[in-house]
Amino acid sequence: MVLKSSHRPTYIPNHISDPKYIRILDTTLRDGEQSSGVTLTPKEKLDIAHQLAKLGVDVIEAGFPASSESEAEVVKLIAQEVGNATTETEVGDHVPVICCLARCTKKDIDMAWEAVKYAKYPRILMFIATSEIHMKYKLNMTKVEVLEKAKCMVLYAKSLGCHDIQFALKMLKGTSEKEFLYEILGEVIKVGATTVGLGDTVGYNLPSEYGQLIADIRGNTPGIEDDAIVSTHCHNDLGLATANTLMGASCGARQLEVTINGIGERAGNASLEEVVMAIKCKRELLDHLYTGINTRHIMIASKMVEEYTGMQVQPHKAIVGANAFAHQSGIHQDGVLKNKSTYEFISPEDIGLHRSNEFGLTLGKLSGSHALKMKLFELGYNYDEKELSDIFARFKLLAETNKVITDDDLKALVSS
Repeated sequence: MVLKSSHRPTYIPNHISDPKYIRILDTTLRDGEQSSGVTLTPKEKLDIAHQLAKLGVDVIEAGFPASSESEAEVVKLIAQEVGNATTETEVGDHVPVICCLARCTKKDIDMAWEAVKYAKYPRILMFIATSEIHMKYKLNMTKVEVLEKAKCMVLYAKSLGCHDIQFALKMLKGTSEKEFLYEILGEVIKVGATTVGLGDTVGYNLPSEYGQLIADIRGNTPGIEDDAIVSTHCHNDLGLATANTLMGASCGARQLEVTINGIGERAGNASLEEVVMAIKCKRELLDHLYTGINTRHIMIASKMVEEYTGMQVQPHKAIVGANAFAHQSGIHQDGVLKNKSTYEFISPEDIGLHRSNEFGLTLGKLSGSHALKMKLFELGYNYDEKELSDIFARFKLLAETNKVITDDDLKALVSS
């Protein structure tokens, strides 16, 4: 399968010249690091940022400067180094936007701007809660107060010299009143927000619900069509983050927020590799949307994040799991030996995966004689049908007790 990318449009904060282009914002270094038990060193964060640039990520959310002095320093380092370095990608030379998080307070915004302003394309991502329960119990603010706070903080960020401002709404179980969402988003766009984000903060929505929310926001928010980009931010508490993100794109969102390996708070975020490969593989059904991601850097990024965070990727994880391109069932093995496309619609090389054997065969109790014959041939053994039949019978007995048959197991088997 050949996966081709189109040209990446010139970066304009509040506009994308090609309506089919999808910006990818990676928040591995911010939301991903909020995963329980994860702490990244400054060097690790810088390494990951460089890899995200090679991957072709449009926007790197580098961290939350107000959380600590060391966090502010590493965001500044990423802005200075990665945010000014040109990287060659599949869709041309690229310098990523460097973004960092801020609450709607002057202190947070000051620290965010001081850290990120050194990038060629700096952005501040500020957020505020809009659900009734959050406004009442977390913010102790009325709707009028929340609206005024949002406008004032966007204007304050602009006064510092920041002209790429993302404003995100944190929603709990979709309980924010839509009329209030239209009003607050319309007002922040009017005073300078260039991207507006809709967070499925606790991963509660179904794709139909989230898609309808995106469509309603786009259809009812003043100024949104001409003056701002709509962004998704989906959590995975019901296992629907990727599906919700893709539905958001189908309904008009043109920035998708994701993390490598889907790491993040609680059950994690929408997975970059799943979202990007779904868009590439199903492009015709997704109205020919495309991204600027160099998919051949996916496995490198996945392994780096896994190693640095200690968050092990589950073997059956889509795209990057150890079993994603492995075949153990005899029925499947017979198919891929005849033609890989029978069970692989993505070539492992497309994501930068180089398998230990050409067909991704693993041997177990459900494996067939064709796979055994191929594996033996790879090890330098060549048997006629009668000899193979005898070895296969002994192999099946061994496989009843060994979950996976290794090369050493096979060598011992044929020499016994």
